Amino acid sequence: MAARPAARVNVRRLAVLLWIALPCAVMAQGPDIALRGFQDGIHHWQSGHGTDYPRYRPDQYRQIADNLVVLQRGGGGWAVNQDPQRILDDAARAQVLADQATPGGSFDNRNIYTQVAYLAEAFARSGDARYRDAAVRGLDFILAEQIPTCGGWPHSVPSRTAYHGHITFADDVTSGVLTTLRRVLREPVFGFITAEQRARVDAAVTAGDACLLRLQVRQDGVPTIWAGQYDRTTLLPAQGRKFELPALVTDESVGVVRYLMSIPDPSPAVVASVNAAMAWFQAHALTGWRLETFETTPAQFQFHRTTVDRRLVADAGAPLLWGRFHDLHDSGVLLANREGERVARFEEIPRERRTGYHWYGTWPQALITTDYPRWQQRTAGTGAR
Repeated sequence: MAARPAARVNVRRLAVLLWIALPCAVMAQGPDIALRGFQDGIHHWQSGHGTDYPRYRPDQYRQIADNLVVLQRGGGGWAVNQDPQRILDDAARAQVLADQATPGGSFDNRNIYTQVAYLAEAFARSGDARYRDAAVRGLDFILAEQIPTCGGWPHSVPSRTAYHGHITFADDVTSGVLTTLRRVLREPVFGFITAEQRARVDAAVTAGDACLLRLQVRQDGVPTIWAGQYDRTTLLPAQGRKFELPALVTDESVGVVRYLMSIPDPSPAVVASVNAAMAWFQAHALTGWRLETFETTPAQFQFHRTTVDRRLVADAGAPLLWGRFHDLHDSGVLLANREGERVARFEEIPRERRTGYHWYGTWPQALITTDYPRWQQRTAGTGAR
């Protein structure tokens, strides 16, 4: 009988400990798993299907991860421009299940590596082996599709257009993949990766980094920034869609520089590459012009509807501006219409492309004012400079 009070005390203590530990375990899950990597694909999905459909909340990560498992194709890839928050009805689920037999996938619009990262986080929080296995299949797909001639990644596989097979920098394909692969090597959330697969990831990162340095466009021997895509055989800048002529690309080159600056111990070659790109950004900023968006008569085009138009306005106090594309030879702003004909002035681009594409932007501004100075401080005295 004397042991019973002690047993009751132990039970009470255990209950108290569980009462304390349970909310701590829930809190350990952290905030919602970030969905920002999916926003480009979600935007494209909603452009074609509207926004009036049921969706999971960002905190419903299990349901979103379940969607990603179902949306994954048998070979490990994913179709482009899906909304992982969409609640699938019976008809949609049947269509998705049928699509699993479709080969390949697309890295366009920040696809595939984003799913892998989300599933890894979902597995870390839930322990659901389905998420781990889907992430592993996605990672295997990424590694299998690295282009051996240089180390970059294609737009889509299998290739269904003239540009799908190119080494692609547009929409952060190669830099986005490499950023995720570096996360695989260093973050505990990817601790389930086997030693053999980790070695393959390490080799892929080494080849990818070398590819970035190799493909930095040079003008009269001076490194500048990067093109949107490259022929996988000749490694020369290549055309994307008709209006995406071979050119230096400002937006995605910012992504490349951010990736290179994320390398913990950059080599002298990486440091030189970053410095050269930053020098190009600073030298080719446009001053005295502001891109203005204004309301006007609504118009419906094949791929989008708009109630606005855009124009360049002279403004001495405007922030720095860059073209989306710059000429490969003289770095002048490069503009084109949808038919792929180069034009001299922004107003010569028809309204459909003026409003359906970002021809000017401020993409490098944060690099110049904040990120690059911090990176210079971080790398100073490390022996890399």
